Amino acid sequence: MKHSNFKTNVHNLVLAAMFLALALVLPFLTGQIPQIGGMLLPMHLPVFLCGLICGWRYGAVVGFVAPLMRMALFGMPPLVAAVAMAFELAAYGGIAGFLYNRSRWQCVVALYRALLAAMVGGRIVWAAVRVVMTGVASVPFTWQIFLTEALVNAIPGIILQLVFIPVLMVALDRTGMVRFRREQAGTQAAGN
Repeated sequence: MKHSNFKTNVHNLVLAAMFLALALVLPFLTGQIPQIGGMLLPMHLPVFLCGLICGWRYGAVVGFVAPLMRMALFGMPPLVAAVAMAFELAAYGGIAGFLYNRSRWQCVVALYRALLAAMVGGRIVWAAVRVVMTGVASVPFTWQIFLTEALVNAIPGIILQLVFIPVLMVALDRTGMVRFRREQAGTQAAGN
């Protein structure tokens, strides 16, 4: 039992490192046009996938570390945006992984529930951090900024996430790499 648990932890750690690397690299695809990156949200995809595949703890850690590491290594996103994104992405990975792995049935419906709840929760966390930063760093934040940045500008990225992630998860299930679970949530390992 201990050997199997150790093997699972190592497997998840390696996958989490891969998802972190993807979160650092994917923004280069849209890096020349920051507006496109702000619309497609390339860092969000690996964070969601990490939470769904590796579990909420890994998803939360990768989500928190990715924007801060990217800022330290490449200077983008700017500090204020990186801090807010760190909390937002941690919420995405954590919420999506927690809800999906606790679902009675792991299927496309459970996947969509987890994704939608994580998207709402992450945006609420992002807004809360931005409000705190308004008081601390005098960074302006209004309802108009929230609606524009969290919803209007993000619509293409939200659509991409809601299409790409389930398609990829179904493909992974069909290949046997990541299986949908069909038994009771109580029989799963407590670590996810």
